[in-house]
Amino acid sequence: MQRLLAILLTVIFTTGCTIGSGAVVTGAGPDDLLKLRDGPGLNHNIIVGLPDGTQLTRRGCVTTDGRVWCRVFLTDRPSVSGYVSAEYLAHR
Repeated sequence: MQRLLAILLTVIFTTGCTIGSGAVVTGAGPDDLLKLRDGPGLNHNIIVGLPDGTQLTRRGCVTTDGRVWCRVFLTDRPSVSGYVSAEYLAHR
């Protein structure tokens, strides 16, 4: 059952991860930041922390260790890019 749920969530998140689509950071909370990482996974280095409301543009998504990671860049600073967990992204 857990595997089926993970597959279903992957399909839902990756269908929303269209290349070039806009996203906004949500759910990190008022006292935390979403970590922009240099690769898709928790074992990758943190580039910068992103507060809720940060505007991002997706480049695509991959699944690593059961979690969907989206390659993104900051919409207002395209030179800053990396991976974030899709759990913390909303469509804009």
